[in-house]
Amino acid sequence: MARVTATQLPQVRGAMLGLMLGDAIGATGGKVPDDGLLPSTCAGQLACYTVEGLIRAWIRADLKGICHPPSVVWHAYHRWAAGQMILGIKRWGSPDEAWPDGWLADVPALAQRRGSAPATVSALQQQVAGTLQEPVGASLGAHALTRSLPAGIGEWGTYPGSLAAEIAALTHRGEAVSAAAVGATIIGFATDGRSVSHSVEDARKLWASRHLEAELTAEDKLAAAAMGPATAALEAASTAARSSPGRRSVLGRLAPDRRAVSALAGGLYVALSATVGRSSPPGPDDLRTALLLAARAGNGAHAAAVAGAVLGAAHGVDALPVDWLSRLELAWVADSLAHDTVRQFTEHPAGADLLFLAEVMKQPDTDPNWRRRYPGW
Repeated sequence: MARVTATQLPQVRGAMLGLMLGDAIGATGGKVPDDGLLPSTCAGQLACYTVEGLIRAWIRADLKGICHPPSVVWHAYHRWAAGQMILGIKRWGSPDEAWPDGWLADVPALAQRRGSAPATVSALQQQVAGTLQEPVGASLGAHALTRSLPAGIGEWGTYPGSLAAEIAALTHRGEAVSAAAVGATIIGFATDGRSVSHSVEDARKLWASRHLEAELTAEDKLAAAAMGPATAALEAASTAARSSPGRRSVLGRLAPDRRAVSALAGGLYVALSATVGRSSPPGPDDLRTALLLAARAGNGAHAAAVAGAVLGAAHGVDALPVDWLSRLELAWVADSLAHDTVRQFTEHPAGADLLFLAEVMKQPDTDPNWRRRYPGW
């Protein structure tokens, strides 16, 4: 992904709010109530903690010059679980320090139990973080995909897909990790200004060839070598959208179950269907139709989250239905995280003590509250 700029704020907001809106609409199975809040599921909650963890990782890198972002996100998931009062979760930090810390710990809606994330919770309780080289558990589920999509919305110092793969591998394995890599890559291309179709095609080309690149790290090579099921899902979605767009029967065939590759295929099919053959960008009514279709997939919350994130990233926040956004329980949280992501990349409010970026040389702390909002660990 190219360097993040303030002009990308509408796309970053669209990606985050689209993901959260898709998650909430998907949870209704397409039967959206006429009024009342639209609550997120635990997938949406975890996506928020992914973004918060990545901002904290970047702050640590700015101030220390070294950081392993997946480890900081691993800590973020512990804070989510602690807020949920899940038993058997390790406490981080010293006993005399407040924990969980950071501003998300004070958001009541993030402490509400909204469905289950068994593979994630199991890994946290076992206190073993998986890696690409040494996976934990056996889950191929869609949480690995949806919670890792935000790795595509910022310039994290590596390919978005590679970072998403490492984040997914904390708790999942195999094709779920590959689906996360593909999904985040598409989000990265879309927030950089590419259309849905170009983002999908460019992601396919990138991952089809990456295992041949001599300069890849060992982690990147492992991620690229296992891309078969994910790229097959991408290709199936693209072919189906061109030949039979917007059909529930086709969606059911592409996304019949709770696997990450099913959510990827279903979400991309819906996103591509909403844009194929159009002479003008889709608007709020088109995205409403798309999310309702995605909600009827085998695991609608995840497919709709993918569709919402991709369409929001490509077409910006103004393409999302305002009436639904006004009812979205975590809209303010997601929008704040989107704004803060762009601000972190463009302003470095916590300062930068090391020559980590060419243009950042002893940059001063411009916001004394930033480190309290996002402690760098």
